[in-house]
Amino acid sequence: MSRVGRKPIEIPKNVKLAVENNTVNVEGPKGRLSFPLRSSRIRATVKDGVVSFERVGDMKADKALQGTARSVVFNMIKGVTDGFVKELSIEGVGFKAQVQGKAINLSLGFTHPVILEIPEGLTVETPKPTQVFIKGVDKVKVGYFAAKIRKVYEAEPYKGKGVRYAGEVVRRKAGKTVTK
Repeated sequence: MSRVGRKPIEIPKNVKLAVENNTVNVEGPKGRLSFPLRSSRIRATVKDGVVSFERVGDMKADKALQGTARSVVFNMIKGVTDGFVKELSIEGVGFKAQVQGKAINLSLGFTHPVILEIPEGLTVETPKPTQVFIKGVDKVKVGYFAAKIRKVYEAEPYKGKGVRYAGEVVRRKAGKTVTK
């Protein structure tokens, strides 16, 4: 069993962390995030530049909530200091992406371009037509929007065409063979 929830988190010098009404507020150079601790069985305390999480009981659900709360706050601190980036790669002849204002335009071989609105708090860059960078302070938002773009045309196993995460390996299948 993991003991992630017991580990205290050191707060960097350039980050302000406050706990008010069972809500953790984090502010740093890249932005501001807040996370409500929905369970009354988990408490966050800030002391001497360290935040720690305590649970009321030893039930399995309490241990899971403690570890989850600690991981979410750790990712919030990392997000407001460094930020998160997801890189997508587009493979296929004529497949491309471009940012147009507050939307991303995907040309993926359909009869029409697919246009997706970029969520608030995220920035999307396309240095090359076949490369997409999604940046933001909220790890969940960055990951969700990257998955949403990838879902439009997932990389298929026969020719390898489609949208994939950078570094993702798509297992290729052999096509049909003619037997005599």
